Amino acid sequence: MSEELLTELLEAVPEPMLHLSHSGQVLRANSAARALMGNWIEGRSYASVLRQPSLLGRIEAAFADGQVGEARLQRTESTGETQYRVKITPIGPPDARGQHDLALHFTDITHLREAEEMRRDFVANVSHELRTPLTAVMGFIETLRGPARDDASARERFLGIMEGEARRMNRLVSDLLSLSRVESQERQRPADDVDLGAVLRGVIAALKPAAEDQACDLALDILPAAPELALGETAGAFRLKGDRDQLMQVFLNLTENALKYGGRGKTVTLTIGWKQGMGAMQGPVIVVDVIDQGEGIDPLHIPRLTERFYRVDTHRSRAMGGTGLGLAIVKHIINRHRGRLRIDSRQGHGSVFSVILPRD
Repeated sequence: MSEELLTELLEAVPEPMLHLSHSGQVLRANSAARALMGNWIEGRSYASVLRQPSLLGRIEAAFADGQVGEARLQRTESTGETQYRVKITPIGPPDARGQHDLALHFTDITHLREAEEMRRDFVANVSHELRTPLTAVMGFIETLRGPARDDASARERFLGIMEGEARRMNRLVSDLLSLSRVESQERQRPADDVDLGAVLRGVIAALKPAAEDQACDLALDILPAAPELALGETAGAFRLKGDRDQLMQVFLNLTENALKYGGRGKTVTLTIGWKQGMGAMQGPVIVVDVIDQGEGIDPLHIPRLTERFYRVDTHRSRAMGGTGLGLAIVKHIINRHRGRLRIDSRQGHGSVFSVILPRD
């Protein structure tokens, strides 16, 4: 293979690649490798370029035995730590000592490590969420079989608590299944024609008993469309391509949260209207605001609210029946509809959860 062709082949590879001579010199580095490690690396010793002992040891072994090898390279950059899988492949004919040149191919596997960390965290969180109610139920069963065997009043009290813990586990499992289903569908664009105004009226009707229990007012306001949007007769119709059941789930979740955390005797307002989209969402968009008059949320918490199992107040959330998965489900459904969730809140001034959805 000609020198020119080898150089062209390395440049054709989008990931970083190095060509090491049998003497350990960096003969060639493609543009991706130079962008990663610097333009100075060509002509230098591989040991001065790579520097990590485990990788250097594997390269030395490949020089010695002529076998394909693999190692890891970890680099600290401005965006954080990046981890690469490095495949080490002997190339070309051996020299007089039987040593080949080596090709090093670098594959960024940071996302795999992050996915593994997310999986571990998820399993740990689920285990933690289930352990508490399971421990409580097992403790009450032991008590009912022992000291409280013949105590009718204690039995009724414990059975009531056990039922509450069982319901909590059932809610958690239901939300986990819902989250799994939503994630599996996230890349499938919904194609049904949905009347979002009708969805919101359904939410109001479904949650009216809960609002009355909280002595809260639950209202729906339809905002007039700005004339410059030129919607014509469609200005009062809020139709879009979507999944009606999932959109109902979004606004049931957000409105339930507003009723729970907005405070007793307060007003929860849903508004819907057309606005001009911005950024990636051009043209008219439908904006639904769920507005409460609660205590508000510390700005420190807002960026993490849609994370799985993240709670601002863990004890209060569990006492109200929350699983910590509701807003994660909301986020994935909105992503499926190519929309955006915006959260505005100030402590002492309530919160506004805005769902922004494109028409098509």
